[in-house]
Amino acid sequence: MTALPARMKAVEIAAPGGPEMLRLGERPVPVAGQGEVLIKVAAAGVNRPDVEQRKGTYPPPPGASDIPGLEIAGTVAALGPDASGLTIGDAVCALVSGGGYAEYCTAPMAQCLPVPKGLGLVEAAALPETFFTVWQNVFDRARLKAGEIILIHGGSSGIGTTAIQMAKAMGARVLTTAGSDEKCAACQRLGADRAINYNTEDFVAVVQAETRKKGADVILDMVGGLYFERNIAALAIEGRLSVIALLGGRDAKLDLALLLRKRLTVVGSVLRARTVAEKGAVAEQLRHHVWPLIASGKIKPVIDSTFPLADAAKAHARMETSAHVGKIVLKI
Repeated sequence: MTALPARMKAVEIAAPGGPEMLRLGERPVPVAGQGEVLIKVAAAGVNRPDVEQRKGTYPPPPGASDIPGLEIAGTVAALGPDASGLTIGDAVCALVSGGGYAEYCTAPMAQCLPVPKGLGLVEAAALPETFFTVWQNVFDRARLKAGEIILIHGGSSGIGTTAIQMAKAMGARVLTTAGSDEKCAACQRLGADRAINYNTEDFVAVVQAETRKKGADVILDMVGGLYFERNIAALAIEGRLSVIALLGGRDAKLDLALLLRKRLTVVGSVLRARTVAEKGAVAEQLRHHVWPLIASGKIKPVIDSTFPLADAAKAHARMETSAHVGKIVLKI
């Protein structure tokens, strides 16, 4: 076993603000705690919550690292007390509550998954945050079933490209929105049955037309307030709206009579604050239902671009343009 260094390179947030607030610094190498492993990070995914943390609007939960980064892939470098089931040198990807933009990061054993067969570590780093989020909010909380119709907003995002593929693999009909014809074409190449350019089309009208006025059984939404009333209008009887982010604001109007008449369900959740046991349960569902689909090539992470760790600011700037299709990944 190679001796661990005392210090490591890590990206720090100098102060709340723009991408230029991300600075490469040095930190002590973290120590794996009870039921945790220390991972030598090869790659870390970049996600919208990282951007919000950098801006100062999404602080890490108590006890989490202040270093940004919610998903990593690499090799196990050390085992904490009562950490069993992995060995030093194993290739894993993991969902973490922070600390991913660094050379080393600790992760609860329950939130680690093996790198799927056929994937490299850069691709594996693009899996945890989006796959955990989609499984929890589409299949667990919104109960999407084979034969149902789902509308996925932001189809070209990391969440969107994941949700399109997972929903299709599970037998659903997929409608999605994106902001350009090029992005719509990319969504359809991933399996979407109809991609709606939200800048030139009314997604409610398209959903009604595509479903013969039935509506969508499930809507996955990260826009929030701006889309809320229209999402309710686009849902079918017994429809389920799953809200996972608030890019379009936190305030919304709700016609309760429509909610009652359609017998609708509205759910929402934040993944980062969930317990290790809850996240571990999602990991087991992914291992059983989704990892075989990745290994077979039926589902794959979509990588938009990669940046070295020192260029984390450029990676954030890329994300904030919203020009990306799929995931942005830092290579350590």
